[in-house]
Amino acid sequence: MVDGGANIVEAVWSSVSSIIHLGGTTIGSARCKDFRERAGRLKAAKNLIGRGITNLVVIGGDGSLTGANLFRQEWGSLLDELLKNGEITAEQRNKYKILNIAGLVGSIDNDFCGTDMTIGTDSALHRIIEATDAIISTAYSHQRTFIMEVMGRHCGYLSVVSALTTEADFVFCPESPPPENWETRLCKKLDQERMAGQRLNIIIVAEGAIDR
Repeated sequence: MVDGGANIVEAVWSSVSSIIHLGGTTIGSARCKDFRERAGRLKAAKNLIGRGITNLVVIGGDGSLTGANLFRQEWGSLLDELLKNGEITAEQRNKYKILNIAGLVGSIDNDFCGTDMTIGTDSALHRIIEATDAIISTAYSHQRTFIMEVMGRHCGYLSVVSALTTEADFVFCPESPPPENWETRLCKKLDQERMAGQRLNIIIVAEGAIDR
């Protein structure tokens, strides 16, 4: 929105028919430093007004949705400033005075209330399981213990569900920090499994996992 020009493309059949089966990142994923400043949001408002756009569907996480809400709150004052600078007409100011925004949570963390699964979570879980399956053959061959760190910030959904799905031996997640002396318990469990003839062990750690 800030750069405008060829970066804003109308979604017609010819432009989207070949990407409908692809992931959402086809349209691009990036942070925009300029949009954090009012001057950047002013440029975005001008570009939208120039194309008659007043309805936005914003897909993203905390940053994107927070920025979208701020943009909506400032919309009226941004149009007033553009009008004062002579960059839009009074007719445009009146016609496009309302900005409508629909926010969709695009985050693999799955940490948003009111929805069963945020956009991207299922894909991330699928990749984690694929990676674990690929590692298992090596772990079995060399009789190793592998520790896998998965994303998710402060939400343990990915770590817990992937641990259940791949039958991991131990999992660390943010919501349930391990008890005291977890090191001893972990080593005891791994020893027991090796004594029982198990040739490999998988431990999954969430990036936000902490001690008590």
